[in-house]
Amino acid sequence: MLPTFETERLILRPRSMADLDDCFAMDRDPEVTKFIPGPWNDPEAHRLFLTNRIQANFGEGLGYWSIFAKENTKQFLGWILLIPADAVGPEIEIGWRLNRLTWGKGYATEAARPVLAYAFATLGLEYVIADIAPGNTASMRVAEKLGLSPTRETTYLGQSFASYSITREAFEGNSAAL
Repeated sequence: MLPTFETERLILRPRSMADLDDCFAMDRDPEVTKFIPGPWNDPEAHRLFLTNRIQANFGEGLGYWSIFAKENTKQFLGWILLIPADAVGPEIEIGWRLNRLTWGKGYATEAARPVLAYAFATLGLEYVIADIAPGNTASMRVAEKLGLSPTRETTYLGQSFASYSITREAFEGNSAAL
């Protein structure tokens, strides 16, 4: 079971099937998914993809968290993940997807901080990666605010991504990320 996290403005709880419709609606916004390959335009394949991701066992302490505003705990803002890269590993990836209405408010960075701290302090990971599509400058800025640096290029479903990473030591030494 994944822990629940609370920040100044947010509550992160393990994602569940109760979040399916909110995730589906968020992904239907082409601006939200424009940098991520997926079955977004096929409702049946999209719902199956989401169901499989929500129900998957990614390993002890790994998975997805749904993000909610403290001021309105029913308002789904998006999700954050800590799973094996491309859902297969061996590297562990952090990622985020938020509703367009939340963009530019610092929620992704705020939600990612406790998840990264958990990855290093509780799970004992040595490093975490984030694969980000070229042109996705907002996600690049989030990664950089968290202390991640671009390290290499990778591909996912035929698309090129920049792979960012951060080590435990770099995270613990980065007071801005804490």
